[in-house]
Amino acid sequence: MAKRSVNIKDVAARAKVHASTVSRVLNPEPRSKVSSAVAERVRKIAEEMGYARSSLAYGLRTGRTHTIGMLIPDLTNPLFPPIIRQIERALADQGYIAILADSDNNLDNETTIVKSLISRKVDGLILATAHRKDSVVSACVEQHIPLVLVNRTIDTHSVTAVINDDEHGIELVISHLVKLGHESIAYLGGPQDTSTGHERHRAFMKQVKTGRIKSHKDLILNCGAFTEAEGHRGFLSILGKRRKFTAVIAANDLLALGCYDAMAELNLNCPADISVTGFNDMPFMNRVTPPLTTLRIPHYQIGNQAALLLLEQILNSESPVRTVHLLPELIVRGSTASPHGT
Repeated sequence: MAKRSVNIKDVAARAKVHASTVSRVLNPEPRSKVSSAVAERVRKIAEEMGYARSSLAYGLRTGRTHTIGMLIPDLTNPLFPPIIRQIERALADQGYIAILADSDNNLDNETTIVKSLISRKVDGLILATAHRKDSVVSACVEQHIPLVLVNRTIDTHSVTAVINDDEHGIELVISHLVKLGHESIAYLGGPQDTSTGHERHRAFMKQVKTGRIKSHKDLILNCGAFTEAEGHRGFLSILGKRRKFTAVIAANDLLALGCYDAMAELNLNCPADISVTGFNDMPFMNRVTPPLTTLRIPHYQIGNQAALLLLEQILNSESPVRTVHLLPELIVRGSTASPHGT
């Protein structure tokens, strides 16, 4: 005969407390209502007896599943693992787990995945896939689903988001290049339907319009995706305009690596011929040749803030919409130097 599973009443009987006390101890939200001494004794007994809470039963009783849906645009992009790791850690501290999905940068996939996560009764969503005009995000807002955007935001709704101060980052890297003596600087941007692509391009153009740096329309190109292949294509396109430049600012590290690929094909040396900068400081950017000068975003802080803000919404439906701007840090490495001959 199969051994019967231990339930809350069994734990309560041995601990000599009411079953509701056991429930409070073993569930994150009401745990603070029980004294620490009683909570520790109940947890110890539950562990000794091999008690495991039924998430399904708890969800049916409370309307919560303690699961979070998390959607990213590309699992192969090294930007996301550090952010995901911290989100999972922060959620686990409060008794939540994350269901991770990859949209492969496809809007139809995003729509299908989010609908599926909602049908599984997740308590909230963390999305790193937002576009400036995003029907998926709009639908979540209209359904009052707890939601936090990561790394991107949207134009059409007020939604809680944890993003980087892109303008500050571009200002930092331009200051660095100007100090080195660069005057003519190219810009390789990202897709303009994303806030990251749009804001970084806008920040660069602001520096051009104020006369702080020199550039030309032939030296400014926004790519269709934040990928190495697009960086390669974009860099060759700019070179094909035959307008002189001594440095290129890439709107993310993958685009910068694409510049490296194109330069290697053409036997150009970085930074002797052209300096290259990135954005994000993905893992291993200090291991490429030459090590990439880039803007480090606070990956773990992004993940932690996103998780905490989502939990706040879940526990308090009246919590205000917030946009948290985190400051990038310039990391100077071997891909930037003074222009040849200066």
